[in-house]
Amino acid sequence: MLKILVAEDDLHINDLICKNLQNSGYTPVSAKDGKEAMNIFENNHIDLIITDVMMPHIDGITLAKKLREINKNIPVIILTALDTFSDKEKGFTSGVDDYMVKPVHMQELLLRIKALLRRYQVISENKLEHKSILLDFQTKICLLKGKPIELTVKEFHLLYKLLSTPNRIFTREQLMNEIWGFDSESYERTVDTHIKRLREKITTKDFEIITVRGLGYKVVTK
Repeated sequence: MLKILVAEDDLHINDLICKNLQNSGYTPVSAKDGKEAMNIFENNHIDLIITDVMMPHIDGITLAKKLREINKNIPVIILTALDTFSDKEKGFTSGVDDYMVKPVHMQELLLRIKALLRRYQVISENKLEHKSILLDFQTKICLLKGKPIELTVKEFHLLYKLLSTPNRIFTREQLMNEIWGFDSESYERTVDTHIKRLREKITTKDFEIITVRGLGYKVVTK
């Protein structure tokens, strides 16, 4: 199920949103402030973020900007009691995708979530290019300096995932769950095997797949 991070310091509203998300088939992850939300996002796979503006430690606008630095495509919805044009302008210029004024109508929120997730899926199916390498998600074609590199579907998805969010650490468990599936009978060491094959097949100075000891893997671009 898709994971949605809810950053809201009003525990009643937080709980209400999470219950509605769960009833609609999503997996909600609750954070009581922006600092906790950042920690959750950096250590878990999240598909969409819903955040309040006025929160302790890190406010929603700052949080949205920080999230965009990590993943420019992650969908973000801001919830706020502020309804002036300047408030909305600050929200949208921070990189959010949608803006809802409290009190929030839950059915409308769910509709907006569906629309953003559809848009995000379209983005994820586009081509990903970094200097000499090109990944086409739809055809599963990998080109390095214009020449095709033969990758299995799992190898392609693994490389696409890592390269789409440079410098972000993914644990083996996260990669297993997303690429092989929660019900997969494969072992976490399967990820290590696929990483080894990717390193053997793709020799370039434009990026490097780094092993983060005790955690997992990340891509560092150059």
